[in-house]
Amino acid sequence: MIKEFFWMCSGADTDLLQESPKSEQIKYAGIGGTVFFTAIMALVSSAYALYTVFDNVYMALLFGLIWGLLIFNLDRFIVSTIKKRDSFWQELLQASPRIVLALIIAVVISKPLELKIFEKEIDRVLLEQKNEMTLLNQDQIAEQFTPEIARVEGEINLIQQNIAAKEKEVNDLYDTYITEAEGTKGTMKLGKGPVYKEKREKHDAQLKELQQLKDSGAVKISGKEILLGDLREKQKLQIANSQPIIDGFDGLMARINALEKLPALPSMFILLLFIAIETAPVFAKVMAPKGAYDLKFDEQEDALKVWVTQQKNQRAEVLSTDTTLNEKVYYDVAKDEEIYEYKKQKAKDLLKLQSDTFYKKQRDVLG
Repeated sequence: MIKEFFWMCSGADTDLLQESPKSEQIKYAGIGGTVFFTAIMALVSSAYALYTVFDNVYMALLFGLIWGLLIFNLDRFIVSTIKKRDSFWQELLQASPRIVLALIIAVVISKPLELKIFEKEIDRVLLEQKNEMTLLNQDQIAEQFTPEIARVEGEINLIQQNIAAKEKEVNDLYDTYITEAEGTKGTMKLGKGPVYKEKREKHDAQLKELQQLKDSGAVKISGKEILLGDLREKQKLQIANSQPIIDGFDGLMARINALEKLPALPSMFILLLFIAIETAPVFAKVMAPKGAYDLKFDEQEDALKVWVTQQKNQRAEVLSTDTTLNEKVYYDVAKDEEIYEYKKQKAKDLLKLQSDTFYKKQRDVLG
């Protein structure tokens, strides 16, 4: 049962293999086994690749099964269409398009398995890329909000500087009228004279302005701090909303790009292994000597070609004979007076009928 299944996988004629020596049966069972297990590897690799895309096991298995069957059918077609010739170079030339196709299939199959084999190393590369993207994303978002935040902070600092300057002015006036009262500066007279009173009134007026400036400044600073808080909150929200996109940066293309950043030698070995597996049936059939199965197959094809050629020639002879007979029959009929008189009478009847019909229509039109 298994042997016959592998024969079917190789694309060979099972009836001919039943009549062939055991060595031929083993050879084609091996070729069919290679085709079958290559399709299994294609199923696994494509299912994993599609799982990274859809993140759904059942969908990945469904498409993986379809892809595996497609690869199985292609490999089976490739092997079955290679026919043994009397010249090795003719066989190699005949198989060259199949070999190119086998190379392409090997590359397609091997890549998803490389992604799975080097999954941990790829995850490390992706983590580094995500960290770089996170920092770059934060810098780019900060560039959007920094000018506005800096402007608001500058306005707050300007208000605080004005208040501080006013406080210094009031403190200076305070020191002035105190030292005037003590007689250490100004008029150098001890006591609260007219100069003291003047300076005290000026201090009190500035102190009142300072208080008004503080009150109005506090209101302005409070509003600007609310605006500053809103800007910083929007910046954090934008960073938070964009972070899931960065965290989800682990799709198929991202993993392939990350794989390219790893050393190429291990990936090359895996690729060469799949190339060897995929091209093995082709080269096995090309390099193997012409066996009993191939001779039986050639004999069967030659017999079919002879039969088709005979049928084609026979149809050509039948057509040629029939044409000759028809020409002779119609030549003899053309000389028959009875046929001539009969056809002449029918032509007269037809002309009369046409004339009567035309006359009737015209009469109806004219009323």
